[in-house]
Amino acid sequence: MLHTRVVTGHGGGPEKTILNSPRFLAEYGIECACLFMRSPDDERFADLETKGAALGAEVIGVDDRGPLDLRVIRDCVRICRERNVDVWHAHDYKSNAMGLLVRLFHPMQLVTTAHGWVQITARTPIYYRIDRFCMKRYQHVIAVSQDLHDACSGFGLSAEKLTLIDNAIVLEDYDPSPSTTAEKQAFGFLPETILLGAVGRLSEEKGFDRLIDAVARIIGDGHNVGLVIAGEGHLRETLQDQIDSLGMQNHIRLSGFLNDPRTLYRAIDVFVLSSLREGLPNVVLEAMASQRPVVTTNVNGIPRLVQHGENGLVVGDGSGELLYQGLLQCVVSRELRRQLAQAGRHTVEQRFCFSRRMQRIVNVYQSLGIKLPAAHKRRSESDQMTRESVPAMV
Repeated sequence: MLHTRVVTGHGGGPEKTILNSPRFLAEYGIECACLFMRSPDDERFADLETKGAALGAEVIGVDDRGPLDLRVIRDCVRICRERNVDVWHAHDYKSNAMGLLVRLFHPMQLVTTAHGWVQITARTPIYYRIDRFCMKRYQHVIAVSQDLHDACSGFGLSAEKLTLIDNAIVLEDYDPSPSTTAEKQAFGFLPETILLGAVGRLSEEKGFDRLIDAVARIIGDGHNVGLVIAGEGHLRETLQDQIDSLGMQNHIRLSGFLNDPRTLYRAIDVFVLSSLREGLPNVVLEAMASQRPVVTTNVNGIPRLVQHGENGLVVGDGSGELLYQGLLQCVVSRELRRQLAQAGRHTVEQRFCFSRRMQRIVNVYQSLGIKLPAAHKRRSESDQMTRESVPAMV
C-alpha cells in the first residue's frame, strides 16, 4: 500500500496521518510506504524524512519539477512495479491525477482521502475540478469531515464509494500533565502567565490577525496573558508589524516553525483555533489530547468534535469580538479551563484515537478485495466486533 501526496517542506496535518499509518497497518499484515512528490530544491523535506524515520515510516521522495515533468509519472510507475503496490492511497488533487495515470501501466486499486481546501488561490477552482474528475474514477473516497462528505455526495459520489472517517491522533504521543516552569520559560514566559497558543500556516485563512487583536484587548484589560503562534508563512512580516504597532512584543510572539508542536501544547494553558476555513483540524485534536482547553471558531469539522461549553468553547465565525469574549471566559476562570481540558481529553480517548481510525481504513481496503494474512484477518474481525460493541458516534 502506498500513501501519496504532494508536499512542501515538512508538510502539515495530513502528513501526520500519513506518517503514522504504516506502523498501524503493519499490525494487519499490510506493508506501507509514503511517497511524497516534492520540489528537488526543497531542503526542508529532510524534516519530513526525519519524522518518518522516528515513526518507522518509509519516506520516498520523488522529484517534481512542475506539471510538465513527465519523469514524475515514470518514477511513480517504477516504484509501484518494484513494490508490487496493490493500493494507491492519494491525499490531494495531484496525487489523485497521478494515480489514474500510473494505473495505466500498473494495475492497482485507487483510494483517496479528501482533506479539503483551506488555502484559496486563483488556481483553487481548477484544483476542485481535477479533484472531482479523479474522485469519480476512484474505487473509494474517504472524507475527514461531514462537510467534505456532503460535498462529495453533492457532485455525484455514491454512498457505496464514500466513507466518512474523522481525523484522529495517536493518543499515547500526548502528555496530559500540567505544564512546568521550564516549559513556559522555553517560550519566554513566566509560570504565572496564562499562556495561549496557536499553530498553523501564517496565511489569511488562519485568522491570526483577529487573534492578535483579541489577545491585545485582553492584555489591555489588565490580565496577565501571553500568546505564542507557531508556524511560518507569507504573512509573518505583516503579523509581526501588527504586534509591534500594538506594543505587544513582550506578550505576543511568533515562534516560527516547531519541529515538534507538542512542546507548545505542553507549555500553554489554552489552545486557540482562529481559522476561517478548516476540515477537522489535527491541531485541535492534539491540544485536546494534551488536556488543554480549546477555544475554536465554528469551522467545518468542529461541530463533530467540540460541543460549546462541554469540551471546549466555540466562538461562531471567529469575529474579533466573539473571539475576545471566548478567550476572556477561559482566562478569568481556572475552573472552566480545568473542566474543558478534562472533557476534551475524554472526547479524544472515546472517539478520535488513531487505532480505531486505522481499523476503519483497513475495512475500506478489504471492501476492495484486499486480502489480509489469516492471523491478521482474525485480528481484524476481533476489532470489528469490539468496535460494534461501542455506541455509534454522532
